[in-house]
Amino acid sequence: MIRLKSREEISKIEFAAKIVAEVLEIVGEHITSGVAAYDLEKIATEYILKRNAIPAFKGYNGYPYALCVSVNSEIIHGFPLKEKILEKGDLVSVDCGVLKDGYFGDAAKTFVVDAYTSDEDKKLVEATKESLKFAIEVAYPGNHIGDIGYTVQNFIETAGFSVIRDYVGHGVGKMLHEDPQVPNYGVKGTGLILRPGMTLAIEPMVSQGSYETMVLPDGWTVVTKDGTKAAHFEHTIVIEEKGPRVLSRL
Repeated sequence: MIRLKSREEISKIEFAAKIVAEVLEIVGEHITSGVAAYDLEKIATEYILKRNAIPAFKGYNGYPYALCVSVNSEIIHGFPLKEKILEKGDLVSVDCGVLKDGYFGDAAKTFVVDAYTSDEDKKLVEATKESLKFAIEVAYPGNHIGDIGYTVQNFIETAGFSVIRDYVGHGVGKMLHEDPQVPNYGVKGTGLILRPGMTLAIEPMVSQGSYETMVLPDGWTVVTKDGTKAAHFEHTIVIEEKGPRVLSRL
């Protein structure tokens, strides 16, 4: 069931989403060689609590951390471990969710540690980021969920990469994951019609190689099956009468 949000609800989702944006900004400033992923977890948790908010991921379906920190071939749900030490050229995807006043915000960003070590890595990150921008631009009332997925898939595959299919974007609001699902692949003009009041987390996840995935023995960390690198960008948006508006932006 899809619940259209009131203006007041959208304001609360935006408040939560902006805290997420602040977290990603602060965490990004600490991503450098020699830093442990757990250091980022501590920074994020302290900041979220300082903002009188709740880390949305911690305890969600048993997930044990506030952040997902996924490095290189890790696509999503990577544990921010003490032994996960960042090195120059690593691609680090940080996903964060916040609960504030009963509403959720959700966003993700891929960072490079210090500097890119290959042109292909830079192309991957930039293409994934651009695909999110283009996906948001087609999220107008009257368009379809399939238009979002088609836009991401077409752009990414033209760039020579693969869209992850096993995991998708989603609605967001009073729950972290609400209907509808928002795939990063699809056919134009198909699927649910977009309406004002919908709040969505659009999140392209992209691999340099195959779109096939596997889950590590920790039961959470999703990696590319072929070991190639991945990138992940996400924004929480609202669809308004005049078009889409990003809520998870500073």
